[in-house]
Amino acid sequence: MLDPRLFRTDLDFVKEQLIRRSFNFNPEFYLELEARRKEVQVNTQELQNERNSRSKAIGQAKAKGVDVQPLLDQVQFLGDSLKSAETELSAIQVEMELLMEGIPNILDQTVPEGKSEEFNVEISRWGDIPVFDFEAKDHVDLGVKLNAIDFELGAKIASSRFVVLTGPLARLQRAIIQLMMDIHTDEHGYAETYVPYLVNADSLRGTGQLPKFEADLFKASDDPVLYLIPTAEVPVTNRVRDVIIEAKDLPLKFVCHSPCFRSEAGAYGRDVRGMIRQHQFEKVELVQIVKPEDSPKVHEELTNHAENILKKLNLPYRKMLLCAGDTGFSSSKTYDLEVWLPGQGNYREISSCSNFKDFQARRLQARWRNPETGKPELVHTLNGSGLAAGRTLIAVMENYQDAQGRVRIPEALIPYMGGLKIID
Repeated sequence: MLDPRLFRTDLDFVKEQLIRRSFNFNPEFYLELEARRKEVQVNTQELQNERNSRSKAIGQAKAKGVDVQPLLDQVQFLGDSLKSAETELSAIQVEMELLMEGIPNILDQTVPEGKSEEFNVEISRWGDIPVFDFEAKDHVDLGVKLNAIDFELGAKIASSRFVVLTGPLARLQRAIIQLMMDIHTDEHGYAETYVPYLVNADSLRGTGQLPKFEADLFKASDDPVLYLIPTAEVPVTNRVRDVIIEAKDLPLKFVCHSPCFRSEAGAYGRDVRGMIRQHQFEKVELVQIVKPEDSPKVHEELTNHAENILKKLNLPYRKMLLCAGDTGFSSSKTYDLEVWLPGQGNYREISSCSNFKDFQARRLQARWRNPETGKPELVHTLNGSGLAAGRTLIAVMENYQDAQGRVRIPEALIPYMGGLKIID
């Protein structure tokens, strides 16, 4: 959520920044709503003061033996008027809060202009794209030939966009996850954490999934209201909701492996083949909670940590800086890492690393105590996939295939596969 003071002090700046995102913001509506809020709030305060004054006068009149009934009638009338004003003020505040919750983050100045992914900027490339002397298969054909991927069984058990992995491919996905967890904890200094896979609405609201993206969520129960997590970012970042962190404890660095559940409501008809876009998938998530002045540097660091996994697996990839129109709702700046998939002959996203600045922290009331002032201030939050396990599995299968349709095991994963070097 953006700082409400920014709307009151520099509305033109807010409007200009939201135009960059092609976000339809109506400043006139905001001004009308804010004017109503001020008017009703002033009226409410005046009624409260008047009622308190009349109530005090009743006590004084009783002490003098004066008939207090007229004063009691006045207090009753003021009480009814105050209750009506408070109800109106509460309704306006709810409307204002919903308006503010639907407004995306202000973009970092370094984010390039553009309305769609076509305007994303390539920052770098790493690795050599494999050259095969045969026609490269995609992961679907490879998995079917290996009798290790079954989409029909996934649909039978659940529905479309679910899959069943069997044997060495299931183990390969587990190996990928174990490798990532070991590297991020042992080499990159993250604390491993285990969190609930069901979260309440407050948690989703705190990280920006609610109310805007409710259609993308799987609601699990109504009493209590719980949702399946779309990403471990939600429960992990909510570790600091309503918390004041001491300066000496920052930065906080967490890594979490979890399943993720998404309805993909906004992706109808996209990536219907294979495992690229599933309702259920595995991911290793990186989350950092930092001082505001450190977040730009940490954003680069966190992204490098995700890149390091791709390098360990020797998977060719490119680093993209997302443009204004392609940057996510809560993010101020995002890098996407896109891995090369020979079966598609294209780069596809495998990690998204974002700096949210204080956008999530304001919703979460996540703060740190600045020792220079002794006062609590909002932290900055960052996260990134380190990596999406299913897409990493796809990338390994397609980049390490041979002419017979077998899959070689990357050197870094062989110890996690019990010494197995090839899936036949």
